[in-house]
Amino acid sequence: MIAAALSVACVLLGLVGLWVVVGLSPAIALALSMAVVAVAFLSHRLWARRLGPSLVPRLAASSLAGLIVVGIAIQAVPYGRAHDNPPITAEPAWDSATTRDLAVRACFDCHSNEVRYPWYANVAPFSWAVQQHVDQGRRQVNFSEWDRPQHEAEESAETVRDGSMPPFYYLLSHSQARLTDEEKRALAAGLAATIGDDEGGDGDGGDEDAYYQDDGGSSEADD
Repeated sequence: MIAAALSVACVLLGLVGLWVVVGLSPAIALALSMAVVAVAFLSHRLWARRLGPSLVPRLAASSLAGLIVVGIAIQAVPYGRAHDNPPITAEPAWDSATTRDLAVRACFDCHSNEVRYPWYANVAPFSWAVQQHVDQGRRQVNFSEWDRPQHEAEESAETVRDGSMPPFYYLLSHSQARLTDEEKRALAAGLAATIGDDEGGDGDGGDEDAYYQDDGGSSEADD
């Protein structure tokens, strides 16, 4: 009974760590946690006689075995290691260089084709989480492909104002994205002026009539 309760606690702790801190999707976090527990359970049964009757050493050893076995096995999954950055086709007509600089610091590592992949993006499951964030971010808003419609672009200013972007787990390992309150206000105002705002105001939303910047400067997108 105690072993079962501790196993459930390990699953819950694993879910919290992988989902909340690392940022993995709940489904993948659950699958990894269950895999670790399964390997730990098998190890617990196999090593029961060697480690004696004491419960704590057996649970500690079996849990460590589960983490090591699953951690090594998932390195064979190639997802998240390509680290590709597609060509930059167009950028918004930024209202100022300051807005772009702040966006580069706080947004570009998920919402552009200029992603700077950290060292841990080569180690699963962290590589999976990073790739998930980049793929999702580019689908929502991609500042490097402003010559295509950006259907969620006008939510950008509001997400900065309400603190949902950048997400807190991103800030844990990206100190440059930790903007001051003044910088957050400046970025939100700049994004609203550049892109538009759900709360009102016009801007460049990345649609067919939008103005954008490419290597040659600002121009009007073709219909």
